[in-house]
This record gives sequence, C-alpha cells and structure tokens, in this order.
Amino acid sequence: MTTTTQHPPTTNAPVTAIAARTVGLTKTFGTKGAGVTALDAVDVAVEAGRFTAIMGPSGSGKSTLMHCLAGLETPTSGQVLVGDTDLTRLPDKALTLLRRERIGFVFQSFNLLPMLTARQNILLPLTLAGRSVEADRLARIVSVLGLEERLGHRPSELSGGQQQRVAMARALITAPDVLFADEPTGALDSRSSAQMLAFLRTSVREFGQTIVMVTHDPRAASYADRVLLLADGRVAGELLDPTEDSVLTAMKGLGE
Repeated sequence: MTTTTQHPPTTNAPVTAIAARTVGLTKTFGTKGAGVTALDAVDVAVEAGRFTAIMGPSGSGKSTLMHCLAGLETPTSGQVLVGDTDLTRLPDKALTLLRRERIGFVFQSFNLLPMLTARQNILLPLTLAGRSVEADRLARIVSVLGLEERLGHRPSELSGGQQQRVAMARALITAPDVLFADEPTGALDSRSSAQMLAFLRTSVREFGQTIVMVTHDPRAASYADRVLLLADGRVAGELLDPTEDSVLTAMKGLGE
C-alpha cells in the first residue's frame, strides 16, 4: 500500500539539489538460487539540506538502503551516487576516503575512544585525515550541542546523552555531504532522545546539514521533513511534513 501526503505545487519553486541517490539499486544476500533480495531495483533521491527518515517493517530493507547509500554495503546491481560521484565505480581506497571526507555517521553505540577527551573525540576524523580544525565551525557545533563545559571530559565522565552529543559533533565536524543516523535514539531515555532529535533538526536548520535517519519510532520520524517508506525491498510511498499520527497510520498500512 502506498501512503503519500500530497502538497500543492509551488510556482517558481527553487530546484532542490540532490545530495545522494540510487538508481535501480538491488542488493541480494546469499548464493545464487538461495539468495534473499533485500532491495529490489530501488530508485530514491535524498534532497540536500533536508532531514529524511527511512521506515518500514522488519526486513523491509531500510538498514540495507542506508548502508548502500553510505558506502558500507556493495550493491549487487544498480548505482549509488553521492553528489555526482558513483560509489559503485570507486576502488576500495577511494571509497574509504569518500566515507571519511564526505560522509558522517551517528549510531546507537557512541563508539567514543575512552582515553580521549570529548574535544579529541570530536576532532578525531580531522586528525586521521590530516586536516586542520576550523575554529569557528568547532565553536558553533559545540555551542549548538551545549558541550562547552564538557570538552575536557573523557567519555566515562559524561552522561549517555552527552556522549551521544559528542558523537554527533564528531559526525558534523567534517561538514559531511550526508550525515547518516542509524536508530540514533535507540539507546537513550525519552528525555535524551527528544534532545538528540532536536539537535538533528537544529543541524539541518543551523548548518544546512543533509540527514538520513533509519528509525522504527514514529515519534522520531516526525522530526524529519520527509519519511521514505519501504516494504519488501521496494519503495512503498512517502510522507511529507510527517506527524507522529500520520507515520503510525502509514506504518499500519504497511502491516507494521
């Protein structure tokens, strides 16, 4: 069932740039004849400077789609493009560099290095890439995320919500083309979850950040500009300007 929220056309509306897209993306796991098709000829486009949530029932292919878009999974066929760069044509070394320089990640697990301070963890991607720190960008991110008083603390001295903010700051510091968030609130309590979603929303507004988030939570999805719905490895529809109620209704329509 396709669930779509219609919006009237806007005269002379500006053309939105596409940050990432897939063309005929197919991903099969397992051997030929006994494989499982996780994605079946999927065409999607992620608009730059917007917050896109990906939802669907268990096994719908939402995590696989995100992993392919982020260059973490190799498609069986089709194309994945970040900007004008076709990831499916890149050798391993070039793909690794692209993920480091143009992609950001926020996951359920914070993956902070325990021996480093919050500041050192935030700057780690720049350190590994041999890039200098843009002091103004660092100060702005730290201010927006409310980490000014925590930069000298190690992860063990931070709350779960603070650690997640450090992880988000680390993802933002490189000014990635796309920031991918995989169930980013799954390990947080309700208060920290609301804060994290607000910070994701703020990063779109304040930094023009493009965000793609996989979630099973209708409340989390309601923070997005758009919800892309998957079912059985195919695009089943989308919601624009979603609300928690509209997402719940859409998911029920998919059998969730």
